[in-house]
Amino acid sequence: MVDEVLDQPLPEGVRHRVVALTAEWFGALTVAELPPPLRQYARFTPTRRAKFAGNAMAAALEGDPVFRQRIAGKLREAQPELAEALEQGTPPAAADPLDVAAAAYVLRPEGWIKLVAAAGEEAQRARAERAGEEAERELARLREELAQARGEARAEADRVRADLEAARKENESLQRRLRSALSDVKRGEAAVRKVEAVLAEARERATAEKAGVDSELRRLKARIAEVEAALETNRRSAREGRSVEDMRLRLLLDTVLDAAQGLRRELALPPAAGRPADTVDAVAPGRMTPKDIATRALSETDPALLDQLLALPQAHMVVDGYNVTKTGYPTMPLEKQRLRLLGGLAVLAAQTGAEMTCVFDGAELAAPVLLAPPRGVRVLFSKPGVTADELIRQLVRAEPSGRPVVVVSSDREVADGVAKAGARPVASALLLKRLART
Repeated sequence: MVDEVLDQPLPEGVRHRVVALTAEWFGALTVAELPPPLRQYARFTPTRRAKFAGNAMAAALEGDPVFRQRIAGKLREAQPELAEALEQGTPPAAADPLDVAAAAYVLRPEGWIKLVAAAGEEAQRARAERAGEEAERELARLREELAQARGEARAEADRVRADLEAARKENESLQRRLRSALSDVKRGEAAVRKVEAVLAEARERATAEKAGVDSELRRLKARIAEVEAALETNRRSAREGRSVEDMRLRLLLDTVLDAAQGLRRELALPPAAGRPADTVDAVAPGRMTPKDIATRALSETDPALLDQLLALPQAHMVVDGYNVTKTGYPTMPLEKQRLRLLGGLAVLAAQTGAEMTCVFDGAELAAPVLLAPPRGVRVLFSKPGVTADELIRQLVRAEPSGRPVVVVSSDREVADGVAKAGARPVASALLLKRLART
């Protein structure tokens, strides 16, 4: 029997199914059973075979009957019912036409060309139906978009009309305001012209009055010059007349002064030690002391209080060094605490001119401290067995009674002790605030 041959290209849908079936059963064949052009795709997956060897497999099925029979054998093994139905000429009614056409193309039963053609027509009809459905859906979508666009256009037209109406009303309002403004401008111009006329009249009067005043001023200046000339003449005449009398009075005064000085030397009189006002019984103001400063309206934490204390004559400030540093910067090493405090005291001494003494506790020192005291600051360490508090009290007791002495320490015992000795205690925080301003 002569093999039937298609007189037209294999329908695209059928071709895809044929290539998919061949790619599926391709791997079940050995390399020797494959046509030479397809052997390079033996290790590919079915999907990659269909993608890269689709044309080659279709050509091998069409031109290599042996290869097609081998694929057909694999198809009979996988789908025996479909293969038997096709060979009997009764394809299953429920089967996919494309699957039926692809199997018929591989198996080549009698009348397979009709099956392939029918599958192609069915696929084309299905595509046409799908295209029609898609066209209908597209038409419905376009109709909806058209309706929506018309609705939006109507809404936009309504909005534009509303905007136009609002703009028209605003334009009418602006025109009314413009007319009112123009009327105001005209009234203002008329008022300006009136004011200018009044101003011009006032200028004319002022010019006339100025001319009269200038004339009177020139006359008065001439009269003043005449009076000054007459006055100078009178003064010269008076000086010339008094010159002889002044000479006689000066000579008499010199004679009396010389006689008084000679009498004082002869009697060896001392200078007058008192004045009559000293004999009147009253309370005289005394010199300001640190205790007087305390009565002023200043807070105990106000740095101005320390400035007033140091402004007293011959003031002496004694500082409890470690009490101040451990209040202000306790986390620093002792050496850096001392250097920071002494630097601030040096600046304060230069600003105020007061005597400064800074006392540190030296009881726990393992060796002498190598420290160069800054200019204007005396630095003392207490001896072994003597605390810094006791050294401060010794310094206060060494000062003469009446000298302003200020002791900086927050130690209550130190403050009470120096206060009894006549010194003025202040808190360490007050000195720290004052140093922060330098």
